[in-house]
Amino acid sequence: MGESGGKWGGLMFIGEYAHSLDTKSRLTIPVKFRNELGTIPIVTKGLDGCLFLYPTDEWNVIVERLKNLPLGKPEVRAFARFFLSAATEAEIDKQGRIVIPNNLKEHAGIDKEVCVVGVSNRIELWEPNKWQEYMQSYSGSITEIAEKLVDFGI
Repeated sequence: MGESGGKWGGLMFIGEYAHSLDTKSRLTIPVKFRNELGTIPIVTKGLDGCLFLYPTDEWNVIVERLKNLPLGKPEVRAFARFFLSAATEAEIDKQGRIVIPNNLKEHAGIDKEVCVVGVSNRIELWEPNKWQEYMQSYSGSITEIAEKLVDFGI
């Protein structure tokens, strides 16, 4: 269903996969995503009620960008705290699994089932019902959204 990797010349996670956590809160990462993630990706609270999973190199770029934002702005501090305080290394084991910590599972409302979604430079982990609700909430207005993105060269 999805692809990742070098066909397009750069880091690219795309596609949607249904997976389950095992009894030890381990999630099997889709095979097509594993090589791009490296051995120790970072998982953290994402936006819109999901989790973000980043390859280490991409995570380092984001952290550098956050460091360069003006610390004097309360919204910068709030976002950095939200995003960085929950971040944890998610080492991939020999079976291609990562452990999802309880605080992150609670943030995303994940119990057992997980929708693993490739979104360019990151992977998003969603509770499947939340994912469907999110997608449905925008399905009627996607044309309007696309028209607004024209200003950004999309």
